[in-house]
Amino acid sequence: MLQKEFPLLRSYKFPTYNIKYSKSGKNLKFKLLLSIPSVISAVKKEHKLVAQLINKENIAGIISDNRFGVYSSKIPSVYITHQLNVLSGKTTGITSKTHQKIIKNFNECWVPDFKDEPSFSGNLGHLETHDFNLKYIGVLSRFKYEKREILNNLLVLLSGPEPQRTLLEEKLLIELKNYKGKVLFVRGVLDNSSNLRVSNNFKIVNYLLSKNLEKAINQSEIVIARSGYSTIMDLAICGKKAFFIPTPGQFEQEYLAKKLNDKLIAPSIKQHEFTFEKLKEIDNYQGFIKNVSNIDLDLFKLFEGK
Repeated sequence: MLQKEFPLLRSYKFPTYNIKYSKSGKNLKFKLLLSIPSVISAVKKEHKLVAQLINKENIAGIISDNRFGVYSSKIPSVYITHQLNVLSGKTTGITSKTHQKIIKNFNECWVPDFKDEPSFSGNLGHLETHDFNLKYIGVLSRFKYEKREILNNLLVLLSGPEPQRTLLEEKLLIELKNYKGKVLFVRGVLDNSSNLRVSNNFKIVNYLLSKNLEKAINQSEIVIARSGYSTIMDLAICGKKAFFIPTPGQFEQEYLAKKLNDKLIAPSIKQHEFTFEKLKEIDNYQGFIKNVSNIDLDLFKLFEGK
């Protein structure tokens, strides 16, 4: 997707962490445990590749978006994450401490959230104590709010790993088949085949690049989506009303969805429990209040050198 967004920029492919996901959310933790060896191998490979790229491209600084091995002791390295605590059920203490140890390899850790309320990450992005350089940079989104005519009553944004993306797509297509309003259904797959219009009021597209997605969000009344953190920030920027369906077995998404539900910002429900009738609950929620992504440029002084 980044290559489609920035076709003129050079890009390099890092090794995949090769994390496997299951149809049953109950088996996700077991699948993740089995993925540990491949993750460790990928981290070692990407760290070696970073060293090569620093010399090849004369790189002066690194910003790593949750890539464990993308850092260097030779140049300033920043790690971006909202998960200082990594929820994993009974093993949360272990996964959180392991992640915090990884963060210490970087010069700074930037958390895309506010230090105080209104906080979107909650316990995920806040620690009582820490021993690394931590900075809160506010809401981070590629989008901005624009006042536009509402063209879609419902915008469906699918994303995330298979097979859960497909399972949710199939369920929503069944549940929304009798919906009378206008729907834009974004499948979230990088497929260049023709988009499919089901009816005059129901349009399906495989994906949207940033500018078109920003436009679609601003032109939509309600958004159905996974409760991934990036999606939450995008919808917060645009001040949308949303309905969240967390990916089964992903503790982070389940936590974020519950947090927003408890604050009466957006309703949420387990994937297998969703029905068209549940959408009516959104009337009881206030939706997101428009936010502004305002990054302090002084953050980048880290890369200016001495």
